Amino acid sequence: MKVDLDSMKNLLSRRGDEIEKSVAGTGYLAKTVMGVGTFLLDNEGDVDLLTAKQKATFERFLLPLLGKPPR
Repeated sequence: MKVDLDSMKNLLSRRGDEIEKSVAGTGYLAKTVMGVGTFLLDNEGDVDLLTAKQKATFERFLLPLLGKPPR
């Protein structure tokens, strides 16, 4: 699976507040979620390179936001 790099760049650079809201109260840090997104950008969006924990973080927080239009 590959991630749309433009959407990921937009999410990380312009929609950080949405990431912070999605992690609120979960015990996860927005910085960690953004780190997974940055890793994907650095590796051409190749989700197969993620560790199991990174993939769980991606699927729980980033993937749902990638499917939403920016607010």
